[in-house]
Amino acid sequence: MRLGLAGVGHRFPGCPPLFEDLTADLAPGHVYALTGPSGSGKSTLLGIIAGWIPPTSGSIAREGISGIQWVFQSPHGVAGRTALDHVSLPFLARGLSRADADTAAHTLLQDMGIAHLASGAFRHLSGGEGQRLMIARALATNPDLLLLDEPTAALDHRTAQEVVDVVAALAQRDCIVVIATHDPRVQERCTDRLSLAGVAA
Repeated sequence: MRLGLAGVGHRFPGCPPLFEDLTADLAPGHVYALTGPSGSGKSTLLGIIAGWIPPTSGSIAREGISGIQWVFQSPHGVAGRTALDHVSLPFLARGLSRADADTAAHTLLQDMGIAHLASGAFRHLSGGEGQRLMIARALATNPDLLLLDEPTAALDHRTAQEVVDVVAALAQRDCIVVIATHDPRVQERCTDRLSLAGVAA
């Protein structure tokens, strides 16, 4: 499995390039911190990596990548559903029995440090707990590529730390992880850095 960026750049019509000539090889077992100042195109690059936005220059090579999951800034779930329900559903969709899906989901919740909240409704979770739940739900689909867009930006300092604490564990997953972030605590927990600073014209 490999994700290759070769001379990738992007500009919106009538505007100077957000970034250009970005070249990198991304591999499983790594967590990449995508950094750069506000407006440098971090979210746009995530969209390009995901295949949702075509680059205006360069090319993307996705070898062995099919499943892609994106975790957004603010966690969105079904208010009355339990945390366990949210993570069990992808396993059920993959054909597991309810018992096996719940067991697998509980393991992911434990990995994210929120197993004690399994029976609690989504509406009662804090922002940090909800974000860790969204990461667990994304991992339940067994993605090849996991993208997180500023996962701590909408959280206060204390609840953001709850998300920071699980970032390093993502490197143990057999997938490519890219996290767009300006949070130095998140950057420190990542294994690699992909910077947009200095790649704009």
